[in-house]
Amino acid sequence: MLMDRYWEEISQLYDSVKTTQRENIIKAGELIAEAVDQGACVHIHDSGHIIDSELIYRGGGLILYKPFKYNLDVTNPVRKRDRSDMDTSMEGLAAYALRASGARPGDVFIMGSVSGRTFRVVDLAYEAKKLGMKIIVVTSMTYATSVDSPHSSGQKLYEMADVVIDNCAPAAEAMMEVEGIEARLCAASGLSAAFILWSVTTVVVEELMKRGKTPGVLKSANFPGGNDYNKSYVEPRYEREGL
Repeated sequence: MLMDRYWEEISQLYDSVKTTQRENIIKAGELIAEAVDQGACVHIHDSGHIIDSELIYRGGGLILYKPFKYNLDVTNPVRKRDRSDMDTSMEGLAAYALRASGARPGDVFIMGSVSGRTFRVVDLAYEAKKLGMKIIVVTSMTYATSVDSPHSSGQKLYEMADVVIDNCAPAAEAMMEVEGIEARLCAASGLSAAFILWSVTTVVVEELMKRGKTPGVLKSANFPGGNDYNKSYVEPRYEREGL
């Protein structure tokens, strides 16, 4: 069955992460623990492939993971005209977003882009690096090294990272050739990224506990008592202590 082929591909994907990325996963967890121990915050931004949704405010997850999202809303309902002669690049917008945010030098950014060239993520990493933030990148190195950067710096996401974790996804993302279908089937990066970041989380917890600091772990809000625990204990403690 096609499903069995998929299961085999997923098993091989996880095996690749475990055999090639263990050291980088540990480095990322240690970097986060060290930063949090010194009072820093942890921000998460990706191109939409699971990291945001998987890690933030989840039962069993860390309260210290916080999303970083930004947008530019413009209301200007004039008639449509050709603007191809104008510079409409949004490069540098991330700098304004960072200034408007709660980010500080020494904070940690976890960033994800499978291709490593997603413009908004690259621009944000570029500006965050200038601000003095630490950057952990989850990307496909096979993909990222086969494409060009759209950013004026010429850099891709992994080139600005303090720690790079390869999600081991193939170039162009999908894993399986299926006879009769031109495109490959079943994306790799989402499940891989989730596996990687939960692995990083175990390192963060272990390292903080070694330092005598217990990180705030959320309970499921839909389980009896979970929401009260989160609201009365985990969230206030995070605001006081950053844990």
